[in-house]
Amino acid sequence: MGVRRRHAVQLLRERSPATIPRILLLGGSGAYALPAGTLGERLSSRRVRTPYGWSNPVHLYRKDGFRFLFLSRHGERGYETTAPYVNYRANIYAAKRLGVDRIFAWTGPGAISRKYRPGDLVLPGDLLDFTRGRPSTYYEGKGIGFIRQHPVFCDAMRHALRQAARRRRGGRLHPGGTYACTEGPRLETAAEIRFLASAGADLVGMTLCPEAFLARELEICYAPVAYVTNYAEGVRSLPYRKGDLFEGMLPPGAAKAVEAAKNAIPGIVLAAARELRGAERDCPCAVSMERYRKRGVIGPDFRDWVAKPKGRTG
Repeated sequence: MGVRRRHAVQLLRERSPATIPRILLLGGSGAYALPAGTLGERLSSRRVRTPYGWSNPVHLYRKDGFRFLFLSRHGERGYETTAPYVNYRANIYAAKRLGVDRIFAWTGPGAISRKYRPGDLVLPGDLLDFTRGRPSTYYEGKGIGFIRQHPVFCDAMRHALRQAARRRRGGRLHPGGTYACTEGPRLETAAEIRFLASAGADLVGMTLCPEAFLARELEICYAPVAYVTNYAEGVRSLPYRKGDLFEGMLPPGAAKAVEAAKNAIPGIVLAAARELRGAERDCPCAVSMERYRKRGVIGPDFRDWVAKPKGRTG
């Protein structure tokens, strides 16, 4: 074990079980550009070696006495990794290794439904998965993993998020909606957006799949917070603007509202996390693999559940 790894492990072990951070804030687009002090004091950082490669850096933070973990999905200094190439399996596995049992994930989708507009906050309630080619399970080649996906996000976490978000001053909140996840990194065509709308999608993004499903496979509660970053193609008639973000799909003057919504997410998540601190996880997420446990197919150590990719050791 290397010096850095021993140091990071010691930081977690030297505390009593009651103070070990069980919450991961999984940052999406813009997580690398939060105002100073938003997350509080950073106590340590580490990457976790997993059977699927190295995770993104995981940071331990303390804010107002509350400890939590933070991971930026797309990079540390900017948007360094687009959605199709994020190592979702390594990141979720690392969270489980560090004792995380609840993941609050943020994402920046575009609006398909006309009831949403840039700068709105949304707590999605369902998913449509239109990704392809992404490793989407820990159980490749195994006879396990037939897991019900309703509710697809943790109800207890969504309730806590809803209460916390409603206390925010200003801005609009939508407590539900269906998020369609596409492959990317390109944006969707107008015809694809019409198709997604006909399938019931309210929002379109690129990051929640397979992330949410992987968390469920490892019995981690998971709930997203979305901030609407733009209109999806064809939702509004917007001219092409050369060199601008989204090339015109974010109307002039809307960027300030989008930035304010993004910066509000950590405060909302931490308020929800505090509300859940110490609460028993009495939800389907926490026992998604119980059927296999009862049959003796899996044991208590999740590391024995997963299939290791060929040529990799963890």
